Amino acid sequence: MLGVTLPWKGRSIVMALFGHPKLRIPTVEEALPGRTQTMPVAPAHTVLGTSMTGPWADGVQVAYFGMGCFWGAERCFWQTDGVVTTAVGYQGGHTPNASYQEVCSGMTGHTEAVLVAYDPEQVSFEQLLAVFWESHDPTQGMRQGNDIGTQYRSAIYTTTAAQLEAARRSAEVFGARLAQYRLGPVTTEIAEAPTFYYAEDYHQQYLDKVPNGYCGLGGTGVSCPVGLLTGG
Repeated sequence: MLGVTLPWKGRSIVMALFGHPKLRIPTVEEALPGRTQTMPVAPAHTVLGTSMTGPWADGVQVAYFGMGCFWGAERCFWQTDGVVTTAVGYQGGHTPNASYQEVCSGMTGHTEAVLVAYDPEQVSFEQLLAVFWESHDPTQGMRQGNDIGTQYRSAIYTTTAAQLEAARRSAEVFGARLAQYRLGPVTTEIAEAPTFYYAEDYHQQYLDKVPNGYCGLGGTGVSCPVGLLTGG
């Protein structure tokens, strides 16, 4: 099919001439096969100086967040006190060790995700949830602003039962708050964490490497105090 190339985020997304890129997550049978080789990344975070792959100190917990383009999403979290490290990758789909080009095709099922390793004695999971909810629009389905496609869907992937419960509770509470402002329902995918596949090294801490690079994040303007999530 004929198409035009749109230079969103300094990267190209092909839009069909009479419609949008695929907005449906492919089935396992439809998805690209991927590969067994993992994506190599640098040994240390360019901002925090910590390992992006672990192991981390005892007590450090991990959660994953999808908020649209992972460049800006990662920066939101590395700037948060108590976060030990961050990394970007692909998650929630079927294709093992997918490349960026494969994810952009819409045929992997992955969303762009941020790994967040954090010290719960310095920052609570609820505080990370507040960063998540306030930093993007969780009502847009398979998009964030002009970034359109399954890879831009909102997601929270958890690694403990307590995280999963807190994430679900926060979606209900923040969703009610959004409704007060006549915004749409929350479309965020919330689930136990599937396998996280590291993205190419040039994506890691991209906005540190390219300070004036594209950041498509835009919240709703609705605040999410931590007390709202905890019932405090």
